[in-house]
Amino acid sequence: MAGFWENIIVVTAARYSVVVLCTLVFLAIFELVTSYKNWEEIKNGNFAVAMATGGKVFGIATIFRYSIEHNDTILQSIGWGALGFILLLLGYFIFEFLTPTIKVDEEIGKGNKAVGFISMMISVGLSFVIGASIGG
Repeated sequence: MAGFWENIIVVTAARYSVVVLCTLVFLAIFELVTSYKNWEEIKNGNFAVAMATGGKVFGIATIFRYSIEHNDTILQSIGWGALGFILLLLGYFIFEFLTPTIKVDEEIGKGNKAVGFISMMISVGLSFVIGASIGG
């Protein structure tokens, strides 16, 4: 059985499955902290929400990319990925706090593409910083 878990196809499938599951959980958490319903807004064509959500998906995936690269076990990857997600979520709150003249969450919900784009870029940028900081 030990050889089974050393097979690159099995390991890849396992890591892929875990990252997809974690991404769904993390996106559900993001859904809880925003005032709008991500998938409903996206369905209705709200491009600002689509950009912000896409940035979050990219950010989560990037953090896991580094986590997988620098850790031997799936559990270590999940742990570092979860820590990275918390930092990404914290970045979202800091963005809201540092822009007191703009209610970021409200503006994205209203379809403000400029705010959605900046939100996406913050998620993407932070994911590289967080990922580069992940140890093994």
